[in-house]
Amino acid sequence: MKAFNTFDAPLRLNLLILFTAGLLFWSSVASLLPTLPLYIDSVGASKQEIGIVMGSFAIGLLLFRPMLGRLADKRGRKIVLLIGAIVAAIAPFGYLITQSIELLILVRIFHGISVAAFTTGYSTLIADLAPSETRGEIIGYMTLAAPIGLAIGPALGGYLEGTTGYRLLFLLSAELGFVALLAIVQVTNPPVQTQKQTQTNDGNFWQTLASPRVRIPTIVMLLVGLSAGAVHTFVSLFIKSTEVDLNGGLFFTAAAISSFSIRVFAGKASDRLGRGLFITIGIVGYILALILLWQANSAIAFLVAAIFEGAGGGTVISMITTMMADRSLPQERGQIFAMCVAGFDLGIAIAAPILGFIAELVGYRNMFGYGAVITSLAFVIFLTQSSKDLPNSLRFALGRAPDAYALKS
Repeated sequence: MKAFNTFDAPLRLNLLILFTAGLLFWSSVASLLPTLPLYIDSVGASKQEIGIVMGSFAIGLLLFRPMLGRLADKRGRKIVLLIGAIVAAIAPFGYLITQSIELLILVRIFHGISVAAFTTGYSTLIADLAPSETRGEIIGYMTLAAPIGLAIGPALGGYLEGTTGYRLLFLLSAELGFVALLAIVQVTNPPVQTQKQTQTNDGNFWQTLASPRVRIPTIVMLLVGLSAGAVHTFVSLFIKSTEVDLNGGLFFTAAAISSFSIRVFAGKASDRLGRGLFITIGIVGYILALILLWQANSAIAFLVAAIFEGAGGGTVISMITTMMADRSLPQERGQIFAMCVAGFDLGIAIAAPILGFIAELVGYRNMFGYGAVITSLAFVIFLTQSSKDLPNSLRFALGRAPDAYALKS
């Protein structure tokens, strides 16, 4: 991490506090990943109702992320981070006080605002602070907060659910969100850039979304989000249905450790080899994970699938985030990030109810087979549409050409 030695002391402290807040936030959210579907199942919900409740999380993301992206550009990143942490500290109490499916849907929508706010503020602030020549390395290191939190949270959540029940689990989730809030209060907010719109801006929301630099990454994130939604919502229930002796929390912990491991070097390597190569590798990793889940019948098979899922998801999300930082100006970065990640949000939102319905018809196992097909489509699109024409797209996606849409420093 030699790049951090080039920063002055206040900036290093700012990044350390920000990383700590991210770690606490993701631990809070992730503690419910393997346990909340089981909780919803315990109150008598069907497979499709479980999917609807879990997928409602993404409704909060979709509805509020565009607004929060604009807020980050106009009022600064810190206020958006504060909103995310406040919601993360409040939402778990909603699960604690109700067992009604309708009310759980509303609580889940509200909880989705936390991730919409926190990820938008966190990603844009890091992109603002990181020098362009080491942007991939710094974003890679700073986004390690997510996989570490996704390793700690599910392990804690699964343990508490199995030993003490759901009450202490929800209280822990709320407490972690509150401590993250205390950390964010200490973050120094950089000045808001108010530079007037230039030729590199594409104009209004729909024009920007339709531009090639944003449209293709958003579609890829949508398709990956569909498969990610299926994994996050149904893998614990699938493991339980196979009667394999494996705690669902360990699947997410293994995935998070894998995600952590690959981000340590992928970000720095992408500064030399390009973002496209690592996005391609990440999508392939996700396809392999879903194929393994389709065939899984043992604890080892599930854990190997988790390793591929973590490596694939961690690489795709962090590299597309870095690529969008390359393709955007500071004064539009919040909105650009919000648009691109909204594709992932939409994928998760529609995955749970749609693939939940498919699971009712063909079972969890074959549902993951459908997910592999969907992610393969993302691979084809990125390979052929990621640059200005087919030859350049193939070269960029294979690390043989620079990003045609990246802005000069």
